[in-house]
Amino acid sequence: MPNEFDAMSAVEMRQRIAAKEISPLDLTRRALAKAEATQSTLNAFYILMPEQALAAARAAEDAVMNGAPLGAIHGIPFSVKDLIAVKGVGYASGSRTMADNVATVDAPSVERARAAGGILIGKTTTSEFGCKPVGDSPLTGITRNPWNLAKTPGGSSAGAAASVAAGITPFALGTDGGGSIRIPAAFTGLVGLKGQFGRVPVSPTSATPTLAHVGPLARSVADMALLFSVIAGFDRRDAFGVAGPVPDVMTAVSASVAGMRIAYSPTFGYARPDPEVVKITDRAAQTFEQLGCHVDLVENVFDVDPADLWTAEFYAGVGIRLRSFIEHQRDSLDPAVADVLEPALSQEMRDYYTKVFARYALREHVRAFFDRYDLLISPTIPVTSLDVGKNIPDALTDRNLVSWVYYTYPFNLTGHPAASVCAGFASDGMPVGLQIVGRSHSEDDVVRAASAFEGTFAAGHNVKSFQT
Repeated sequence: MPNEFDAMSAVEMRQRIAAKEISPLDLTRRALAKAEATQSTLNAFYILMPEQALAAARAAEDAVMNGAPLGAIHGIPFSVKDLIAVKGVGYASGSRTMADNVATVDAPSVERARAAGGILIGKTTTSEFGCKPVGDSPLTGITRNPWNLAKTPGGSSAGAAASVAAGITPFALGTDGGGSIRIPAAFTGLVGLKGQFGRVPVSPTSATPTLAHVGPLARSVADMALLFSVIAGFDRRDAFGVAGPVPDVMTAVSASVAGMRIAYSPTFGYARPDPEVVKITDRAAQTFEQLGCHVDLVENVFDVDPADLWTAEFYAGVGIRLRSFIEHQRDSLDPAVADVLEPALSQEMRDYYTKVFARYALREHVRAFFDRYDLLISPTIPVTSLDVGKNIPDALTDRNLVSWVYYTYPFNLTGHPAASVCAGFASDGMPVGLQIVGRSHSEDDVVRAASAFEGTFAAGHNVKSFQT
């Protein structure tokens, strides 16, 4: 049966913990119990950390009772995707090739969330090295979607999305190298934010260092903004780190969007979305007009699909990390992942650097686009959630392992901040995501648009309850 905490926001938890109305220890026990109870159905966690979590929760409770200063997420349970380092805990990146690997340090995002009082309950599942936009790996098996257990929660932040959508924790840390926060957010009805590239420090170095982001998944924009505000900010350990002030995303949650200039593109000029997805995102675009925004329909955002540019960069990076396994222990890898890594490794240097410079041209193209607009909105994903075990939708089998997602990877190439928010539900009962992309370094604009839209659509605290 649903528990009163299942749908409680992190913002409310923070207020009630400070008021001594609810206990960090009770919250943590409930989160751990629900995580364990759903493992056989959802399979959201790679590792649970009950001893460490309960010890941290006791310390958090003592701080409350003794009147000590409380952090921004004091006593609130959260989880961390298994592409992010947690000191002394398994760090397999969803791969059997790394099953014995243990992190020697906390990633900056983990360090900051803990310092702000968050209670880490475990590490969540991911597709192998984040290479698939669906939720399975040879190491952890299939992770399922709480809205329909026959469906994937998306990937690669599969377990993070499944656990938050099921009400295990109010938010989680995921990663996004081509859409891996926004894709599962769309498939599970959540809010997910990929900030400006370098805004949230990434360390140790990712297998895809020019594309990788760390960010929050949550059930509401306010909770997403809360966690983002804790983990964002410059850190010298990230060579790409953005120095300077972090945009005030917490204030942006309640800011008006009236007068914003928005481009709405159903296809970017090359995507083939399901008509029902377009119908739902059309309605979202109309909602922004009702909120006082100026919305233009823009069919062709890009001159060409940049999928090849992304594939060359992402899979070459992962391929180098896994090269010895591809060459000598291919059977230890996900076959679909190995199939896309091999051609990426065989790239000729001149061809690779031609794509590098094309990427810089793409970045300039998008910069100029945002001279005319404050935001770009689109579907997050062209379809609703796939059946578990599938890597590519039946209607898009001419696309590769990731290029079928269409809408998310361009903004890993350019670094622009981008979020997904629930736009509605399709006739199959599954959520549909709306992607909101902002100008460079303008996470506050993305957050205020997401929050304003959420306020017109009662999806802010969606939690799927189901029989475990």
